[in-house]
Amino acid sequence: MSDESKRARGKPDLGLLDSLVQLSFVVQAALERVAEKHELSLVQVRLLGILRDREPLMAELAKFLKLDKSSVTGLVTRAEKRGLVQRSASAEDGRAVHVALTAAGRELAKTFVKQVERELATLVEGVTEPDRKRLSELASQIVIGDAERRMPGASLFA
Repeated sequence: MSDESKRARGKPDLGLLDSLVQLSFVVQAALERVAEKHELSLVQVRLLGILRDREPLMAELAKFLKLDKSSVTGLVTRAEKRGLVQRSASAEDGRAVHVALTAAGRELAKTFVKQVERELATLVEGVTEPDRKRLSELASQIVIGDAERRMPGASLFA
């Protein structure tokens, strides 16, 4: 057993509930620190994250963000004014609107991810590589399971 493993094993177990809740607070604080540097709210951060690999309809964005359509319209309008997103009419339905990142939005999303990676790397400094891999697998399982329960059939990771 490595020294890192011995140190990790000697720390108290907070239990699943407290561990997950406290971890969520720590991660949210890291996201907030980076978001603040870019004058972004956490909802705007979520918008950029969703748009990194897809161009959803406004209605789909409302589902992803768990917001009503008018709130999403305001969110997208503010991001559009900053030059981060653009809207385009759907080819299938002229009344529907797709939202996509602009080049500036894509660049900000990349920068944001790099900065968050640095912030979060400090959180796992004392965690062994096999434990990091296992944590990643477990977190992915939880996130994907939640998405499938909340939005059956939605392609969150396409």
